[in-house]
Amino acid sequence: MESFDAPDPEENRKIAAESLVRKLRTRSLSISEARTVLKTHGLDGAQIDDVLDDFTRRGYLDDAALASQLVESGSQRKGQGRVALSRALAQRGIPRDVVNAALDELPDDDAERALDFARTKARSLSRLDAETALRRLVGQLSRRGYNGSVAMTAAKTALAEATFGGRPSGVRFVDSD
Repeated sequence: MESFDAPDPEENRKIAAESLVRKLRTRSLSISEARTVLKTHGLDGAQIDDVLDDFTRRGYLDDAALASQLVESGSQRKGQGRVALSRALAQRGIPRDVVNAALDELPDDDAERALDFARTKARSLSRLDAETALRRLVGQLSRRGYNGSVAMTAAKTALAEATFGGRPSGVRFVDSD
């Protein structure tokens, strides 16, 4: 008859740490996300804290660096505003003070970034009537985390530029003489 002993706590810790390393190879994790990974391996609170402390000391886990990276990529690549960035960081379990510090590094140019995004979208809305185009563009900006007044101003400006600089609309009368 086989005897089933309880798993060796040190072996269990090692397996959990290896699992966390595999996850970190594919994607940066917040400390909160890493804690969740370790919990799935049945470690107790002290063991989890020990692994997290070790990974943090080695620089594998760094909420501040991750927050800065996410703010940079979210604002530059995705054109996200502060609200969307804050929400994304909070969803990753990054503490509020770290989120605020990362957002403080961001230049206060929400209006400019919103306008840049709106300009890229305005041309594709040219086939719509002005009211529908404005409503859709403001919606897109709002979903990207820009507040109402910034979204409205950027949308109006971009649509006006697209209309003014775009192809003329309406009927043309040509003198045939």
